[in-house]
Amino acid sequence: MSDSGAPASPEAPFRKKTVSFVRRSGRMSDAQERAYADLADTYLLDIPRDVASMSVHPDAQFIPAAAYGREAPLTVEIGSGQGHAIVHAAQENPDADFLAVEVFRAGLARTMLDADKAGVTNLRLAEANAPEVLAKLLPPASVAEVWVFFPDPWHKVRHNKRRLIQPEFTPVIAAALRDGGVLRMATDWEEYALQMRDVLDASDQFERAFAGEWAERFDGRVLTAFERKGQRAGRDIRDLAYRRRPRA
Repeated sequence: MSDSGAPASPEAPFRKKTVSFVRRSGRMSDAQERAYADLADTYLLDIPRDVASMSVHPDAQFIPAAAYGREAPLTVEIGSGQGHAIVHAAQENPDADFLAVEVFRAGLARTMLDADKAGVTNLRLAEANAPEVLAKLLPPASVAEVWVFFPDPWHKVRHNKRRLIQPEFTPVIAAALRDGGVLRMATDWEEYALQMRDVLDASDQFERAFAGEWAERFDGRVLTAFERKGQRAGRDIRDLAYRRRPRA
């Protein structure tokens, strides 16, 4: 996942902020090791680092048209996990491009493995801190949609500061989105859903793209094992969608 709150400036000291992920050195399976070794050159972006292993150097540059070989709408998923949602979306939408942002190597390996099996060519992966990807790596106003599906709720009160969706993070997302671009979110944790809605409602850079209390379930989001787990636990899934207001 990513930094819980980050200044909008690409030059900002992101590492002074509390990140919303904890990198664990979980062992990858043999298949994941092979996938990472064999497929990284095809799918994984080569990102220059700054001061930390998941950081992005201020001089790093990603040009979507060069990376994908064409001009097409770009969707960025923050915290893509095992990649089920974004691989499915890339396969179902060949006229759009997709970027998965994740810090867990096993998840990236699984994503590459599934993408290769599906013959997906319109997907790239970034192993990096998401706010730095949005603020430093991507050109401003270059993204059609940003997805944040089932981010870590950090449900203990003392850990709430680690949550991704915070007032300080919304300008970073807004800067990456083109005018009219959409931020889509989903969570199975009610209190976090309420926080997400409060944060985005308070932003003058976004407006609701839904009527009523919650957005309809985004039909472009494949039903994953994670979502089923939340449903089995009796937790309601809540979707939110916000549109980037036109720049002045």
